[in-house]
Amino acid sequence: MSTLPVVVAVDGSDDSLRALEWAVDAARRRSAPLRVAHVRQYAHWAQPEFLAAGSADPQDDPVLDRARAHLEGRVDLPATEYLGLEGATSAMLPELGATAQLLVLGSRGRGGFAGLLLGSNSMTAARDAECPVVVVPRPGREADDQEPAGPGPRVVVGLKVDGPDEATLEFAFAEAARRGARLQAVAAYPWPAQPWMLPGELPPPIVDQEVIEDEARVLAEGFLAPHRERHPEVPAEPVPAPGDAAGHLVAASRDADLVVVGRHRRHLLAPARMMGSVTHAVLLHSACPVAVVPPAPPED
Repeated sequence: MSTLPVVVAVDGSDDSLRALEWAVDAARRRSAPLRVAHVRQYAHWAQPEFLAAGSADPQDDPVLDRARAHLEGRVDLPATEYLGLEGATSAMLPELGATAQLLVLGSRGRGGFAGLLLGSNSMTAARDAECPVVVVPRPGREADDQEPAGPGPRVVVGLKVDGPDEATLEFAFAEAARRGARLQAVAAYPWPAQPWMLPGELPPPIVDQEVIEDEARVLAEGFLAPHRERHPEVPAEPVPAPGDAAGHLVAASRDADLVVVGRHRRHLLAPARMMGSVTHAVLLHSACPVAVVPPAPPED
């Protein structure tokens, strides 16, 4: 089992304390140490190119003091380290993921506009960190248009039937196993079908939606099969769904423990890290914590 820590970023806000609670539980489930980090942001008027990022004294940091007080007296607390840093927060948060098995943040911090659904630092970390990133939302988000999912813990994963990422599926199965949860794999398929036709072409035959849904289910079952073998204790159910993948994942987030989504893989025409519109929308609107998993490295 990895000894890399679960890292949680705090800034003294209530959002970051919720993230701290989630990270404590995640570290326990992984038998991993916990690292509580606070990045002291440079003054807005400063020029970062002339300022070196570095360590700060964790004993002289009121934000870390609040985190210590919040955890004081807890039983079964994992081995905990407090880390103070100075620098540009948006640059340093993703770097924390280089030595972590998981990076946890609140959806909003102290900065920015109060009406934003997701802070820029959380978005940047989810896009750029080398490890999976969990963003813990504020309470009270609604997820409508979904039937009750039934009792018991539940993990939801977004499954692309035209090219799933194995790292995303493996993370979702492992997390469901840790939680004793069942897994719902939401497999969205395009509907209604909108074929492109050139002038003079005959329209294609009408496609039965049930046929498309059955094909999506068969593909999903095939992608889930090897993960079921590795995690036989996890009940996994494919959920074919027509149309908007983000909408279905947000709806499924109601009463879920976690929603797991992947991050786009870099390629020649888009070498920068990319979030993806579905992942972005789920981060903005999910009613439960969201794990963003970087893609598995390409095979040689």
